[in-house]
Amino acid sequence: MVNKDNKTGKIVKSINKNVRSSTRKLKPLLKSIVGKKVDVAVRDLTFSEKRISKDIKKTLSSAIANAENNFQYDIDKLIVKEAYCGKQVVMKRFRARAKGRAAPIKKPYSNLTIVLTETKKIEDKHGSKS
Repeated sequence: MVNKDNKTGKIVKSINKNVRSSTRKLKPLLKSIVGKKVDVAVRDLTFSEKRISKDIKKTLSSAIANAENNFQYDIDKLIVKEAYCGKQVVMKRFRARAKGRAAPIKKPYSNLTIVLTETKKIEDKHGSKS
């Protein structure tokens, strides 16, 4: 997907639907990669001990491939602009308990979106402070 942004040009997006994890477990990992270069973000996700980091890494790799193949962006200049998740369906199951009771089991799913952009050199304009 492509959106136009006035400041940076084109934005590359990758969406992963039906990630088998709650948003509460995804958000800390997503916050940790926002603002980083993509190679640093992939490295951090590779060495993360969380189970869900594999799915986040797969989505990030898809966004990198989209940027490279569709828009001929340089991978070394890509940064993670946004990374956010939202709720999807909740699969409901039950577990049998003592005395004929039942305890609910909720298995949440999430949507995962990663937005990349290419950094541009910002020219520093030095002026007098008068």
